[in-house]
Amino acid sequence: MKKTAILFANGYEEVEALTVVDLLRRAKIGCEILSVADSGHVTGSHGISIGADRNFSGTDFSQYDGVILPGGMPGTTNLAADERVLALLRSFAAAGKLTAAICAAPTVLAKAGLLEGKKAVCYPGMEEQLTGAKVSFDPVAVDGTVITSRGLGTAIPFALSIVQYFEGRERAEALASSVVYR
Repeated sequence: MKKTAILFANGYEEVEALTVVDLLRRAKIGCEILSVADSGHVTGSHGISIGADRNFSGTDFSQYDGVILPGGMPGTTNLAADERVLALLRSFAAAGKLTAAICAAPTVLAKAGLLEGKKAVCYPGMEEQLTGAKVSFDPVAVDGTVITSRGLGTAIPFALSIVQYFEGRERAEALASSVVYR
């Protein structure tokens, strides 16, 4: 079974984050919630607090096939300010593993230097922060091991793109049908 880590920092966007967790788990892709704040609970940008599966510190990231960043403010700012997150993203990219981000969070991938020459999207108005990227305005952009998406309204196609990345188009389409997405 493939396994991903989704990094929750205080101020994460609840719908973007939990849609991804839910759909990946329905697809039988491991998706663990990691608290970057290294506390048992993380609070979203709209005051919804959830329990993390584990803390970032002390986690063996070699067991994961991908890392995912939800957007939200100040969640994205908190992710971008954490050097451990940037180092993790760089190591996943160097190992040819999935790095994915939605909404404002693709700017964190850019800060880590991962978007050079890659097709990428982000929350409207933040495109200038996608340093080196070939900016697109599609709902989701997939370029090799990098998947980016524009915001809350694109959370389902973003999650389905991750499912397709790991399990193929047929599995992603079956999941979309089962949740009455299409």
